[in-house]
Amino acid sequence: MSTQPDFIRDIERVDASVVAQAAEFPASILADVAGRRGTLSSRVAPLSPSMRVAGPAITVEVRPGDNLMIHAAMAIAKPGDVLVIDGKGDETCALMGEIMVSQCKASGLAGIIIFGSVRDTEAIRQIGFPVYAVGANPNGPTKNIAGRVNWPISVGGTSVQPGDLIVGDADGVVVVEREKAASLLGAAAKKVADETKRLTEIRTGGPLRPAWLEGALRKGGVLAEGESL
Repeated sequence: MSTQPDFIRDIERVDASVVAQAAEFPASILADVAGRRGTLSSRVAPLSPSMRVAGPAITVEVRPGDNLMIHAAMAIAKPGDVLVIDGKGDETCALMGEIMVSQCKASGLAGIIIFGSVRDTEAIRQIGFPVYAVGANPNGPTKNIAGRVNWPISVGGTSVQPGDLIVGDADGVVVVEREKAASLLGAAAKKVADETKRLTEIRTGGPLRPAWLEGALRKGGVLAEGESL
């Protein structure tokens, strides 16, 4: 019986047209229409608030403090891919720095999401390549422990499958299942329109109280039937 290798080169990615459309929405909008789930822990944050990322996930699992399989993933990743790395949340050393980030940018990758630490943060900010991490540490990694590439992983409390849609902005990162991503675009557009309308009402002297509030309070037993605020 054949077994799946730890190093998988070929995966099915979320469609590039879906990525392009999803990139137009805030991560918060996509998280809401995806069922208010799929977001990474707030520990995983952009090195600069202006960083934005969108693309299919190349998943990497490493032993804490070792980046051998990140190098392997970088060698097979395609332009537009996002490296999503389960570094086990380790903060004792950096798994990536200026050299590796520069290689990712030169290879045309879309960004890096790492449940672990990085270094050379000032240089990475100057490069402008999107990097999300849990922290920084000047200590370097080892390169001698095998891990896995393009297997399901858990990053910041959320499962990530190879090829899933990754979208990140200043608020953090949301993961949307590859098979589900296209079906959410219409709902995301509607939610943006609804929120834009609500903000316009607030800013132009319209009703400040949301229309749904009293109904929700009655349902929750705070207001009796027929009672108003």
